[in-house]
Amino acid sequence: MTSRPAARTSAGPLAGIRVLDFSRLAPGPYCTMLLGDLGADVVRIDAPRPPVRIYEMLARNKRSLQLDLKHPRAGEVLRHLVVGADVVVEGNRPGVMRRLGADYETLREIEPRLVYCSLTGYGQDGPMAQAAGHDINYIALSGVLSQIGTGDSGPIPPLNLVADYGGGGMLAALGIVAALLERERSGEGQRIDAAMVDGSISLMSAHYSTGGALSRPGSGLLGGGAPFYRCYRCSDGGYVAVGAIEPQFWRALCAGLDMPQLLEDQMDVEQWPQRAAAIAARFATRPRDHWEEVFTRHDACVSPVLDLDEAPNHPHNRARSAFERDERGRLHTAPAPRLSRSPGSVRSPAPGYGEHTLEVLEQLGCSSEVCDGWLQAGVFGELGRMAHPPATGEGRRSNGTTADGG
Repeated sequence: MTSRPAARTSAGPLAGIRVLDFSRLAPGPYCTMLLGDLGADVVRIDAPRPPVRIYEMLARNKRSLQLDLKHPRAGEVLRHLVVGADVVVEGNRPGVMRRLGADYETLREIEPRLVYCSLTGYGQDGPMAQAAGHDINYIALSGVLSQIGTGDSGPIPPLNLVADYGGGGMLAALGIVAALLERERSGEGQRIDAAMVDGSISLMSAHYSTGGALSRPGSGLLGGGAPFYRCYRCSDGGYVAVGAIEPQFWRALCAGLDMPQLLEDQMDVEQWPQRAAAIAARFATRPRDHWEEVFTRHDACVSPVLDLDEAPNHPHNRARSAFERDERGRLHTAPAPRLSRSPGSVRSPAPGYGEHTLEVLEQLGCSSEVCDGWLQAGVFGELGRMAHPPATGEGRRSNGTTADGG
């Protein structure tokens, strides 16, 4: 058998890196999507039950191998997968992967250079390590949630962007790349303990350094208390986002609104409520498109608040190709950030459920007889017995994750 399967053609910076993705919920698949966008060969290890078809975009640039880790012979398949693998990503509570025989201690005996990332809510230790949770719980414990909302509404969860994606998947991807770089010097793999509470706290670094100056939702310069850093409703029901913090932008805002009386004492906190009310009244007199046109002539950090249908069609996003469509015509966000010589790319849409089971194993050097034996034994579950799941049409199942994330 060969030490590494042939990866899909890729010129990305992570080309040649093989990732085994055991994760299910949003943070892990987002992490491995980032790695896949950058060229890694990501093999998603799917349990023998169809996943919920949500977040399918997170499954792009991946292959799918179905494996029942609870099957007595699953270890045989796992050994073939791990030899020569570079990265494992999993998102279970501490102890689950050990019971399945896929924990770091077990797998590093097979592949000492393995970088093993455990992406969880509370981390591998501490009194809450075994507690259940989702993004809202992690940002609550980190102090983030206390700062988002208004004084009247109380804390408002900002989708599941902060802990699941920012403090979770994105920082986990950074940790993985850092560990791969370190491996070039040491020749050894290592374990990454990526906790979403830790990541959310890290995202709050600048705010904690102020000594808790933001004390309640809707207050402070960046928390919605300032009249020059908030959203305003327009006459058509649309909104504009105003970020005129610096004096020159405040002057441009007042000029665009034709409100010179507001120029003085921008930072007078006592006047903020009255000024916000006056600015709100002015924005409410015209539709959003009017104000967007006005502030193309006044550089005041004023932007239209676009919905998910509008954003892909905005001239700037179109000019930057910030969105693209795959071979099935489905919309994807473009890989970010953009590297000049070896940029990321969307090379394939979400795979069918278990679509690449035999392909991956054959590339690992497993004979057809061995694979057939595993198929007949049910190591890959009922769908695995199909050997080659349909690639298109209604019979094809695509991966997703539950909407509530970690």
